Amino acid sequence: MKKDIRQTFRKEVFTRDGNHCKCCPSTSTELDAHHITDRSEMANGGYVKENGITLCKECHLKAEKFHMTGGKEFVEGYHPEDLYKLIDSSKGKAVLMSQLLK
Repeated sequence: MKKDIRQTFRKEVFTRDGNHCKCCPSTSTELDAHHITDRSEMANGGYVKENGITLCKECHLKAEKFHMTGGKEFVEGYHPEDLYKLIDSSKGKAVLMSQLLK
């Protein structure tokens, strides 16, 4: 069940983002569906496209700095608010959709 939710999350995020990193022009095939707000802070793990963004390996590491430092540090352009803007979402939308996830 959880595996299906993860796969659906990745598929929906990659499809919306055209299977390309949203932060750089990289053509890397090593893409990940990054949780913008940490899974532990969201109902049902935040596995909704409104909380996900497609990132290449390098950009994913930049975005993770925010989570790894408890929000104390971040790379400019990779703050969660910046990432939500890139996908026309917000933490509020992500929280709401995550609460509706079954």
